[in-house]
Amino acid sequence: MEGIRALPQAIDPDHPPYLEVAEPLGLLSAAQMNVLEFHTWNGTRTSPTKPDRFIFDLDPGSNVSWAAVQEAATLVRGFLQELGLQSLLKTSGGKGLHILVPLRRQHGWDTVKDFSHAIATHLAQTLPERFSSKSGSRNRVGRIFLDYIRNGFGATTACAWSLRARPGMGVSVPVSWDELERLQSGSQWNISNIHTRLDRGNAPWSNNSFINQSLTSAMRALGFRPQES
Repeated sequence: MEGIRALPQAIDPDHPPYLEVAEPLGLLSAAQMNVLEFHTWNGTRTSPTKPDRFIFDLDPGSNVSWAAVQEAATLVRGFLQELGLQSLLKTSGGKGLHILVPLRRQHGWDTVKDFSHAIATHLAQTLPERFSSKSGSRNRVGRIFLDYIRNGFGATTACAWSLRARPGMGVSVPVSWDELERLQSGSQWNISNIHTRLDRGNAPWSNNSFINQSLTSAMRALGFRPQES
């Protein structure tokens, strides 16, 4: 398809070649193929062995209010700040929120995933009435699953501005932290009203000076020791 190309098989020999939307025309080609959701992983084709971010998907279980999701995002952000890490926020286009932590490309996939797991575990142990670090619907009844699993090699998350293939067709929208308390849901914007956001322009992630932050001091602060060399 025009504007879409296959990445080298060597990135993951056990997986069919990953695809890259290499230019804007590729979005049109994907639309012609009825693609609704675009998912990206936490690395780039120029540095596929070292991720440049990790993500928490705040996935609320049954009987969790939207206010609790907002509060949870604030708590996660605050703990990341305690570790010396700044973060970005976006709606998921579904029930929850996505918190992204940009990184310098210095650690491998296993280290980054294990560290994000350690953060999720710490928060779940500290605030068990609010958070779960275990997947499965039974483990998050009345709580929010801090989904760190998306940080493994080859795992993906719906990207910013992607539609979601679910009722209402929500859109995953980048927002500033100052907007959090005014958000009404994770699917506040959808295919019908996204123009209300875009017509006035939207670049809440454009002025961030911390994109190249290191994990080293954060690992030390949490007492985390990576397993890989």
